[in-house]
Amino acid sequence: MYPEEMVKPMREDLTSIGFRELKNAEEVISTFDNNKVGTTLVVINSVCGCAAGTARPGIKLALSISEKKPTNLTTVFAGMEKEAVSKVREYMMPYPASSPSIALFKDGELVHFVERHHIEGRTAQMIATHLEQVFTEFC
Repeated sequence: MYPEEMVKPMREDLTSIGFRELKNAEEVISTFDNNKVGTTLVVINSVCGCAAGTARPGIKLALSISEKKPTNLTTVFAGMEKEAVSKVREYMMPYPASSPSIALFKDGELVHFVERHHIEGRTAQMIATHLEQVFTEFC
């Protein structure tokens, strides 16, 4: 685990724009049980450079420019809330564990997944453009 004071600004990068943090398995299960209608965006946040440099900025940009947006915005933090991350990853099967990563669920079903290797080496603008297209299609 990382020191909380180190990850606090990384958490706030998403929570300050409306993301709800899921801190344990019960919150993850409740979120998925209670959101069978509509769309839920799940971001597995992380301390890595690509999360700070492109993933979080790209997500924020996509949400600011897209006409259509997910109904629910949620996040878990890799390396911190291990139980919550593990439970979220069960819903993301068959994709392997990846952080950062971005998943979109529609009516409780995984409809789109962005793995770390789709984030690394891409700009925030590229990620935002991609997510905007995903939101337009599914939200």
